[in-house]
Amino acid sequence: MDRVRTLLSRCLLAFSVGALAGVLYWLMGVLAPAPPWISLVGLLGILAGEVATRHLLARRRNRPADPPEGAPPATP
Repeated sequence: MDRVRTLLSRCLLAFSVGALAGVLYWLMGVLAPAPPWISLVGLLGILAGEVATRHLLARRRNRPADPPEGAPPATP
């Protein structure tokens, strides 16, 4: 239940920030910076970048540490 509450609060926060940005655009008298389909493609790119970064960082954490400089090479 706690995970659901966390997810809902994050969604509410994201929606609130987006709505605030929309109000600011309206107050400044400018249109949204991109048509809706381009915005969705941009969001897909953000998601892909987040997933790729998380995957690469996890792989980096799981590999053995590099030996310090000047250390003799390891023998099997």
